[in-house]
Amino acid sequence: MAELSLAIPKRWQPASVWLLYVVGLVPAAWTFYLGATDQLGADPVKTFELFLGLWTIRFLILTLAVSPARELFGWNYLRYRRALGLLTFYYALMHFTVYMVLDQAMAIPAVIDDILKRPFIMFGMAGLAMLIPLAVTSNNFSIRRLGKNWIWLHRLIYIIAACGALHFALSTKILDLEQYIYVGLIIALILYRSYRPIARSRKKGQGRPRNRAVASAETVN
Repeated sequence: MAELSLAIPKRWQPASVWLLYVVGLVPAAWTFYLGATDQLGADPVKTFELFLGLWTIRFLILTLAVSPARELFGWNYLRYRRALGLLTFYYALMHFTVYMVLDQAMAIPAVIDDILKRPFIMFGMAGLAMLIPLAVTSNNFSIRRLGKNWIWLHRLIYIIAACGALHFALSTKILDLEQYIYVGLIIALILYRSYRPIARSRKKGQGRPRNRAVASAETVN
């Protein structure tokens, strides 16, 4: 299958990645402007907080979808995966900051009381905590420095995605269609990315006996 990629000359590809960062942060900047100008309704803080959480989930799905899209459909957007992952972290961090600073006014007892009333908050905090080392090591220097450990570290994305799905699904008593779609996509992507190494191992295992059989046949002939 032919790979689909943005038809951008090589010299402009780094600029396209930076453009993705700019475009990706526009929703947060625009919604912050709406809040600052009193255009987010009766509860602007909660609206802004939920908006940032929603975009965290969207960027998380896009990050998880890059590799499957390439393998299943030939859509090669690997150069944008790091930017999508960092945008996921930025939105998660902004979501948490709005909750802590604007919603709870940095009142730790109030936060603890809120967590006891709504345990799903712990899933969100755990996901953010695991995102931090991934964000810090999302650079070429860390890849060279950590070697194979970098790959193992970044497999935390599966656990992060599960925490994000639980946090998102449990944040409301009744799931709407959009939540069902996003949670379903996250589950499907986690299952696919988890099964992929198993499928590769089976394929290699099936290939070895066949290669030995071919070699034996050639020896006999």
